[in-house]
Amino acid sequence: MAGHSQFKNIMFRKGAQDKKRGKVFTKIIREITTAARSGLPDPAANPRLRAAVLAARQANMPKDTVERAIKRGAGGEGGEAYDEVRYEGYGPGGVAVIVEALTDNRNRTASEVRAAFTKSSGALGETNSVSFMFDRVGEIVYPAETASADDMLEAAIDCGASDVESDDERHAVLSSVEDFNAVRDALEQRFGEAQSARLMWRPKTTSPVDEDTATSLFKLLETLEDSDDVQNVYANFEVAEDVITRLSA
Repeated sequence: MAGHSQFKNIMFRKGAQDKKRGKVFTKIIREITTAARSGLPDPAANPRLRAAVLAARQANMPKDTVERAIKRGAGGEGGEAYDEVRYEGYGPGGVAVIVEALTDNRNRTASEVRAAFTKSSGALGETNSVSFMFDRVGEIVYPAETASADDMLEAAIDCGASDVESDDERHAVLSSVEDFNAVRDALEQRFGEAQSARLMWRPKTTSPVDEDTATSLFKLLETLEDSDDVQNVYANFEVAEDVITRLSA
């Protein structure tokens, strides 16, 4: 187990942070509705719904909006049923990309995702064409000020986590899918509610890319994130800090 990451797992977050609140809310509402429909409408008894409600709280979504989404998903109100779809492909530089979507129109979403890959000189692949390069894991995130890296590492070990990545902004505690709920509950008993807690795709390895490739990749990921249907995007690359600084300027 490592207390500090040598590189940050790449899940493109800039796009989601830059979007208008309405688009963020749309994605969260879809997840809440789907989670409530697929399990019990009680967050305490439905881990997926609990994670979605936590995301809503972090986004400052009004409580009545959350409650309506849960009610709609549980069958209390009419509304679309969303299918869960995963797309896999290669972006610029041969970088592997996984796209998770919730959609009420598979043809529309597939067309949008395929167009994004094609426009970036990438290629959409078959299911499982790149997922073997990733691990499915649980991730529980706390702000860096919650504890020191050493204290978080010790707590994570005690809770049965598999890894911890700490930096100046956050602690990301990783677990197996099977242990995710137990690790999250144990950490919350010690440190309080997590900043986020979810299942995710973590690249087994990442490859450095140059500035030109990074620019093209970021455009692809931004385009994907801009779709209301796309929930999460993961890619197995890393970018040097000086390149990120220039691209963010």
